[in-house]
Amino acid sequence: MSLDETDAKILDRLQDDARISLSDLADEVASSRSAVWRRIQKMEADGVIKKQTILLDANKVGLGVMVFAQVKMQAQNRDSLPEFIEKVSSFPEVMECHTLMGDIDFILKVLVKDVQAYEDFFWKRLSHIDGVREISSSIALTAVKNTTSIPVSHHFG
Repeated sequence: MSLDETDAKILDRLQDDARISLSDLADEVASSRSAVWRRIQKMEADGVIKKQTILLDANKVGLGVMVFAQVKMQAQNRDSLPEFIEKVSSFPEVMECHTLMGDIDFILKVLVKDVQAYEDFFWKRLSHIDGVREISSSIALTAVKNTTSIPVSHHFG
């Protein structure tokens, strides 16, 4: 799907507040309600809009420790990668898992209630996955920037 400037404005605004009324959204992007609704429906059908959700404050729900875990796999055991991905995907503590180029194979963003909870996760679950050679963990102190918004309209400006 090819996006135009109006689509980009709609997406930026929906990322800011997915509960905005269709009328207000149409006014903000200078279009009709029906045209905006059709655009949103098309972007959902095409998979541009994956889902609508809410964002929580991790500290206020008791998950105040964020850890970035860098995982190196055993080079001779590449057959274990699908198992690693499957297991990590099932761990509720893991918010994100990315494969990387370079010396590190995976980086995980992990949310837990405290350092002890991460230590338990590390020793009892993460380090027990076949093929894991090394894990380097860093606790995040302050989030300088933390956003889920993709700057769509930036590319049209």
